[in-house]
Amino acid sequence: MRYLKVPTISPSVMAAIRVFSRKLPTFASIFFQTLTRNPSIRRISFLNLKPNTLHFISLKPSTVFAAQFHDGRPRGPLWRGKKLIGKEALFVILGLKRLKEDDEKLEKFIKTHVFRLLKLDMLAVIGELERQEETALAIKMFEVIQKQEWYQPDVFMYKDLIVSLAKSKRMDEAMGLWEKMKKENLFPDSQTYTEVIRGFLRDGCPADAMNVYEDMLKSPDPPEELPFRVLLKGLLPHPLLRNKVKKDFEELFPEKHAYDPPEEIFGRC
Repeated sequence: MRYLKVPTISPSVMAAIRVFSRKLPTFASIFFQTLTRNPSIRRISFLNLKPNTLHFISLKPSTVFAAQFHDGRPRGPLWRGKKLIGKEALFVILGLKRLKEDDEKLEKFIKTHVFRLLKLDMLAVIGELERQEETALAIKMFEVIQKQEWYQPDVFMYKDLIVSLAKSKRMDEAMGLWEKMKKENLFPDSQTYTEVIRGFLRDGCPADAMNVYEDMLKSPDPPEELPFRVLLKGLLPHPLLRNKVKKDFEELFPEKHAYDPPEEIFGRC
């Protein structure tokens, strides 16, 4: 076993180490913790230091000290904890965004590069395009996925695209996907109903919002409270439609209360 001679540490040296630790916190903190935890180191006056006051301590690998002590700082960027996108998928994402203004080149790029992606890469591409709000490219990617042998109808893929289109005020395209989803015997969930209803109310189309509402009541899944709340708020300028929704809401959720605004704002509801 190898040994290293280390001098004893005085209080003044300890203070110097603490000052030094502000400059280099990682190195100094590990060094400071190692020295102060070693029982073989005595505190004596630095001025009276003699050659005989040297003690032997065993030399351990620095990796042991690093594993026993953590300075509290995050270890690297937070994104390293997430699943990274593969090189092929990243190349396709950049290519689609670069060629999205040229339909001819875009279609050629899809045939030569997108169709050869693996399943996981395709799913990563469509997820990243949705995250970047590239909804039109995400729809093209979804059409490619639907042509794959491994594809099975997935309500969550439809949901993400419909919600993105509704938030982008592209209700015609959203309802086109809505109809395709129903043809595959898939039913929207409460969030999808809520965003589509909110999108129609935002566009000033209460009749279309009520059509989606009627479809929600016929869904095999029991309705939730949030779509009713959105309708009760959005239909304030339309008392007749709001009264119908309020009546259904009170029947389905008798323990809940529907807020009615003062009559001088929108009249009697």
